[in-house]
Amino acid sequence: MQSTHPHRPQMARTPTARTRPTRPRTRLRALLLGASAAVLAPLILVPPALAEPLTGASRNTYGLPGLIDLPSAEAFNDGELGISFTVIGGGTLRNTLTFQISPRLTGAFRYSRIPGLNPIKDTVTGLETGEYEALYDRSFDIRYQIFTEGRYRPALAVGLNDFIGTGVYSSEYIVATKSLGERLRVSAGLGWGRLGSFGSIGSIGTRPAYDYTSTGGDFGDNSWFRGDVAPFFGLSWAMNERLTLKAEYSSDAYEKEVAQGIWDRKSSVNLGADYRLGANSRLQLFVMHGDKIGLQFSHAINPHNPPFPSGLERAPLPVRPRLPQNADVAGWSGAWSADPTVQPAIQGALATEMAKEGLILESMSLTATRADLRVRNETYAAQPQAVGRIARTATRALPASVETITVTLVENGMAVSSVTLRRSDLEQLENTRATDILARATISEAPQDPGQVVTEGLFPRLRWSLRPYLDASYFDPDSPIRADLGLSLKAKYELGNGFMLSGDLRQAIIGNLDQTTRVSNSSAPHVRSDAWLYQKHGDLALNRLTLTHFGQPAPGIYSRLSIGYLERMYGGVSGELLWKPVNSRLALGLETNWVKQRDYDQRFTFLDYSVATGHASAYYDFGGSYTGEIDVGRYLAKDWGATISLGREFANGWRVGAFATITDMSSEEFGEGSFDKGISIRAPLAWLSGKPSRNTMNITLRPLLRDGGARLDIDDRLYETVRNDHMGALYENWGRFWR
Repeated sequence: MQSTHPHRPQMARTPTARTRPTRPRTRLRALLLGASAAVLAPLILVPPALAEPLTGASRNTYGLPGLIDLPSAEAFNDGELGISFTVIGGGTLRNTLTFQISPRLTGAFRYSRIPGLNPIKDTVTGLETGEYEALYDRSFDIRYQIFTEGRYRPALAVGLNDFIGTGVYSSEYIVATKSLGERLRVSAGLGWGRLGSFGSIGSIGTRPAYDYTSTGGDFGDNSWFRGDVAPFFGLSWAMNERLTLKAEYSSDAYEKEVAQGIWDRKSSVNLGADYRLGANSRLQLFVMHGDKIGLQFSHAINPHNPPFPSGLERAPLPVRPRLPQNADVAGWSGAWSADPTVQPAIQGALATEMAKEGLILESMSLTATRADLRVRNETYAAQPQAVGRIARTATRALPASVETITVTLVENGMAVSSVTLRRSDLEQLENTRATDILARATISEAPQDPGQVVTEGLFPRLRWSLRPYLDASYFDPDSPIRADLGLSLKAKYELGNGFMLSGDLRQAIIGNLDQTTRVSNSSAPHVRSDAWLYQKHGDLALNRLTLTHFGQPAPGIYSRLSIGYLERMYGGVSGELLWKPVNSRLALGLETNWVKQRDYDQRFTFLDYSVATGHASAYYDFGGSYTGEIDVGRYLAKDWGATISLGREFANGWRVGAFATITDMSSEEFGEGSFDKGISIRAPLAWLSGKPSRNTMNITLRPLLRDGGARLDIDDRLYETVRNDHMGALYENWGRFWR
């Protein structure tokens, strides 16, 4: 059983983003939208307590809840992360990643290939030749279920398609869906944009035409719910648990496709069949407008439902209860505490047993009634699981008179938080709910100068690993996915007192990143757009090599100072301070860096470009697993601006977030995409394998990698280092205390 708590420091640090100043009103709108999202997140993302959204698993060709090509008012299961691959005859491809942000709010990112819509320009004159090639398009969608289904009331949803992108798929809609019995669902709605292009019943204002010369990436708020409006409707009938039949009347005229001769729209009716292959996979076959046959495969992952719900870790040692106090047991008297040989023996035994659990006893103090243990967890993703195992191990090694056990969690030499437990509570409540022991526990700031005895042989300490790595680039029109597979040799040498020397040596073995040919023509400093030059170097490369010191200047304040080759493209000095009390929703950070661009071979030489960069950051936990982050400062291309990030993190470590950056770099200077934005996904290996691990897989999906809004990619930033040891995350994951 897992407990919940309103405080929960989460939010993986997401990459930065960007924008342009030649259109100040657009930038202002973008900033206002981002700020509004942060302020209204607790209201929008968290639905009324009794709301039961109309859920469905079937997707339309855009990957969203719907029929065939049209939307419905259904939603996916809360927290569901899904991906769909759609192929439509003639060469149209739509690949969509969706996330059910809350029970009613759905977001999506799509990468599409649309044949014959991209004008070819003469390489000499720059003028259009009259011929066309495939358009590769990146777009974002958002939709919200306003009303849930009632006995007589249909579910109602409103949505924006391609609201950040080039606008080629731009449309808005209001749609209602009602269940008629257990098998039949009927949907009807009104659409604008593409969904208002056939069978219009009226018009609202003027909608700007699609501009092929646009750099894309703008918020298209000047066209939302404007122009012709047209009705659409459809139905789905579940023949059985696996097969669902669909039919719809479409209001999308496919004007551009028809004009280019790519489509022959013979009918407004689309027909389809959706077949469930398994618990999370579906296959859909459909016929569109009497002209095109299409096929879609989709798969969904729900972070709430791991493949191994009970986990595959080794069972913990049980609590060892003490004999009654009036028994003839020497340990109850406390006289043992006067013997100087006792603590070293106990500390050695504890360190040995904890090492078997993947836990490191760094130091310890011991009196007749109290034991204070400073422990580093290197194994368990949930810190309460580590605390529970530490406490049970302690009951088996400590003399009977020790009643109070304090476990202090340590990260990179920093004492982050302390959990104090009574031994009698452990003995009494071992076979009860985790919330029962939580009610008796105390979580507090860790003491800064405890005068503890360091475990013998702890420092210096070398850790290393040799593992495969995957380096990928996405959304290059010449090859939408490129990747290299190789070996990574990582090592950390801990010198003690918060000092750490770490490095990452890589050797590419197979892949095609070296075949990248697209060169950025941006006039801004090429601080990221030249990443392909680093990727082309497949020989032995020094990815990172840093000396770092972590410290605690005062209670609730953490520091980091790093020097060396900080990442693949930059080396220099990076310093950081973080204010984060153990029980606070809010954290404030300050980071400053001076870096120089590394040579493309990623060895020991540098290029001429250098920059001072840094940010002031604020992190906030909205509650309900939603978090926000704002970073304001100077970026690698010497542009100034702010990054707004919103994310949702699950108790098991899954996290999905989105970010956008607005800076003083113009959209023309930034280039295609106009400003930096993207999606970040973190998947814990423990969820995938069922075995305890603190390692994660991290993916950042950007429509384009440009120079605006670029930030250093630094390991061990402080907020990510300490937040899981603080009160919010401990409360959220406390259900694993007895695991």
